[in-house]
Parts: sequence; structure tokens; C-alpha cells
Amino acid sequence: MLQPVEGFRIDRHYRENSNVLETTFATASGVVRVTEAMNSTLAGRLPWCELARRVEVVSGSVRMRVRLVFGTRAETVSPWIQQNENGTIFHVGPVLGLLRASEHFRLVGESDDSITLEAALHAGDRGIVAIVAGEAQPLGVPEIEDIDKRIDLGDEAWQTWTKGLRYDGPYRDQMVRSALALKLLLFSPSGAIAAASTTSLPEHIGGKRNYDYRYAWVRDAAYTLDAFLRLNQLPEAQAALAWLIARLDEQGIKVCYQLDGTPVPPVQSLALPGYEGSQPVVTGNAAGEQHQHGVYGDIFQAASLFVEGGSVLDQGTGSILSRIADECADRWHQKDSGIWELEELQHYTMSKISCWQALYRAVQLAEKGHLPSTCIPRWSRERDRIEVWVNEHCWSEKKQAYTFYAGSHRLDASLTLAAYFGFTQKERLSLTCTALQRELQHGPWVYRFSGAEHQEGAFLACTFWLATALAKLGRQNEATSLMDDAFARLPAGVGILSEMLDVKTGDALGNVPQGLSHLAAVHALLSIYQEGSAGTSS
Repeated sequence: MLQPVEGFRIDRHYRENSNVLETTFATASGVVRVTEAMNSTLAGRLPWCELARRVEVVSGSVRMRVRLVFGTRAETVSPWIQQNENGTIFHVGPVLGLLRASEHFRLVGESDDSITLEAALHAGDRGIVAIVAGEAQPLGVPEIEDIDKRIDLGDEAWQTWTKGLRYDGPYRDQMVRSALALKLLLFSPSGAIAAASTTSLPEHIGGKRNYDYRYAWVRDAAYTLDAFLRLNQLPEAQAALAWLIARLDEQGIKVCYQLDGTPVPPVQSLALPGYEGSQPVVTGNAAGEQHQHGVYGDIFQAASLFVEGGSVLDQGTGSILSRIADECADRWHQKDSGIWELEELQHYTMSKISCWQALYRAVQLAEKGHLPSTCIPRWSRERDRIEVWVNEHCWSEKKQAYTFYAGSHRLDASLTLAAYFGFTQKERLSLTCTALQRELQHGPWVYRFSGAEHQEGAFLACTFWLATALAKLGRQNEATSLMDDAFARLPAGVGILSEMLDVKTGDALGNVPQGLSHLAAVHALLSIYQEGSAGTSS
């Protein structure tokens, strides 16, 4: 915590084209600006983590208080503090850290689990407070002046990076903010992208649908690759593909992984109160042991985009992809958990279309010489069988729409992705979008599937997926109108998107920042305003 001792009003925003955050506190005695950043250097990542906060008094006088409170990681560790000549050191399990502060701040309180500093600052004063930490490693002690300089160095680096984003359409500020949010979710040691940085923020206040999203999904890696390729950011696209390819070389493709590529642990409930009393608070994710046909489509979509960008696949990767295509050709007949990771196994329509997408891309890759061509006849035959099966078993004449799963009359908003993936039944996809607008859309916001409105908020990505589908299907005016309405009604804040929204209050729900929400927004903006209905993935 860093804030004035007395009461205050607050204004917060990111610096333009940057992940450096500025917060202005206005009190009865003065105004103070706090600038904070996760610092790095021009050479890249620091060998430690450095959260820096610069405190500048704009007018008057303000007394500031800093309080650093250490958790127990759900009572699995016991934090402790020690003082030495180089500063105040804290230990939390394997984490070793320092609280660094300029001479303005003085220690006013210390206990086993907290440190409190205060500073009396006047107009023109400038102080620095920083947390420097590492895990299971010796820790250097950076100079206060160097920490201060790195805030501005980082700001310059962010601005330089955003200048390279290839997008000149409407809502560029939101595009940039989404791209910057995705950059923060990228785990640079492996190239993985975290689905979100939080766990257990509820999809409904007081509800039990609370999940841990601090893991990397194969789906998000494919969408990230696509987004950064379209934005002309090749290093990030390459990192996402490298992470994905590394997963292919292992025994069996999983839905999600830890950021270092290891399996996701099973779900474990923690004895914690939860946000607004919403329980359980959990670690782990059950999706780690599920099978979803969607991974086949995601993998081949990523590979296709990679080679379309002028890159090549090595022989080993080509062999692995051929094996995965064969597996897809065999398994598409089976039930799975679907894109929404449900416990009920069904013949989910979008899962079948994802298998169609995988084989469609596999045939394209083989015909262009990127994969062995011997299996083209089989992959083509199974691709066409899937399309026939979907039309026979998953189309509802009553609803005039593709349904959630075979034999159902429920609707599923993820079917909007079929238009983005190039599924050939465009007339039926357009009718499905109309049915979704009628039954699942409330204002600009769209629920995931029929019945979801009773247990969770509207899913932000679904709004952007619907807008993208409308554009792909030639309904450009509807697409732009939906985007205008959505951006006009997003909650006031700093531009970070959550997983869901409460359609009645407009409050954010679910984990945040939600990578899939930002990815969907990026794809929608590119598809609607920059590429039109003839987008690169059609």
C-alpha cells in the first residue's frame, strides 16, 4: 500500500502507449503523483524483479505512508524480516526481497509480517520506493538513482514498441492497451502467455465458479501468435509458436500448462475468504486433465499462420503435426469437454468444427509442401465427413442455428469463431449469429451459452467474437455498431479487460487482466477496421 495518510481523491491512468501507471492523489493539503513500473533495462529483463514507485508532490504538502504486508501463501510459508547494513530484507518461502526507499522515508513500524514507512513531502520533492525480489538466488542491491532512471527507460521502451504496432484504424488507444496487456501476460523465459494474472475472482459475486487462470492455454498461444503476426510483432509471435511447438514434442497434447511447460496441478481449495466472500479460492485447474478437440484446430491454425508469414517448419515438427492430424481424424467422432471446459462430455458443435479446421489446415499445409502429402486423401475425406456430420446433427431448423451440441436446442456463442476460422457454411453461420443476437445478447454483451445468464456474467470475448463474425460474413455495419456500443459501455478504468461483466451493473467479473478478452478485442479491431471482411484467416 502506498497512499496519503489523510483522505484523498484519486485519478489513475496508464501513460500513453506505455505500461507505466500514473496515480494522482488529491488531499486537502496537497496533490501528489505516483508513477509506478515493473522495471527492466534496454538490454531486456533484469536478473531480479523490480517494482518501482516514484512519488512527486505537485502542490502543497502531503504525508505519505507505505505499508508492505507479507502473506503466508495460504499458510504454506512463514515470512520473516531482518535488517542489515544494505536494507530491510524479507523472506517469504524461497523469495528473498528488499524494500528500497529514498531518504525521505523513515521506518515507523515493523512486525513479523509487515513494514511501514512514512514521509513528509512538500512541493517539488521526489521520492522513490521499490520492492526488489528474486527466487532462490542471491540478490543485488540496486542504487535508488538507478531504480528511478529505469522507470523512464522502461517508459521509452514501451513507447518504442507500440510505434511498431501495425494498426491505424478506430479505437487505436484500446488496441494499444490490449497489446500492452498481452505483453505483460507473456512469460519471457518460455514464451507462454498466462490466461490471466489472478485466481478465484468470481464469475458471479458470491458464486462458486471461481477458477485459477494463472496458466497457459494452447488456445491462447495460437490466438497470440495470430494477433502479434497481424500487428507486425514477430518476436512475440515467434515466442508463442516456440512455446506451442515445444508442447507438441511431448506425449499427448494437453489443454493447458504451467508457464514453464509442466502439467497444471489438480484443483486445491484454500482456506481463504475470497473476493467479496466468494468461495472457493483455488489453485490448479481441472482443464489440465481434460480433452478438448479445440486444441487440434488451434495447433494447425498457428502452424498455418506461421508459414503464411514466410517461415518454414522443420522436418521433426512436420512429422509431429502429421501425427496430430491423424489423431484428429480418428478422435473427432468422440465426445469431449468442449471449449468451455464443461464436466459434461458431449458432441459439442464447435469441437467438431475445430477438428474440421485442423484437417482443413493440414491439407493446405501438405498441398503446399510443408507436411508430408501421403495423408492428404484421408485428411480431406475426414474433413468433409465432419462438415456433413455437423450439418446433419448440429443444425436446428427450429432455431435456424447451429446448436451447442448434437441433439440440443441450446445456443453457443463460441460458434462465432467458425466464421473466423473459415468454415464454409456461411449462410448457416450468419443465421446462427442472428439467433445468438436474439437469445444471448444483452446490449452489446453476449453470454457464453444458453443458461449461462443464471450463473455468471456476460463473457467479453464473445462480444468481440460476434463482431468479428459479423464482419467476416459481410455484415459490416452491424459489426461496427456492436464495437461502438461495446467500447462506449466498458467500465471506466485504465483499459484493462476482465473475463466477464455484470450486464445490470456494468461491474467487472472474473479474473483480470483476461488475455482472451484482449486477444478477442485485437482480432475484432483488425478484422473489422483494417482487413475488412476479407481478413487473413478466412
